[in-house]
Amino acid sequence: MAKKKSFPLRIDPQLYEVLERWAADEFRSVNSQIEFILRNAALKAGRLPRAKTREEDEKDKENPMPG
Repeated sequence: MAKKKSFPLRIDPQLYEVLERWAADEFRSVNSQIEFILRNAALKAGRLPRAKTREEDEKDKENPMPG
C-alpha cells in the first residue's frame, strides 16, 4: 500500500461530531470517512482520474495494446 500523506487539520468541533457519527454509521474511522468524502468530491469535480474497475483491468490483461 502506498504511504499516505499526513497533515494537521483544524475542524469545527460540531462538524467533527457529525463526521464521527457518519463514520460510525458506515463502519469507518473519522480519518477514512474524511478521505472517502474528499475522494468522491474530487472524482465528481473531474480532478481525480477514475480507477479502473476489475472488469476493465481483466479486459486489458486479455487484450494488451501492441507496444
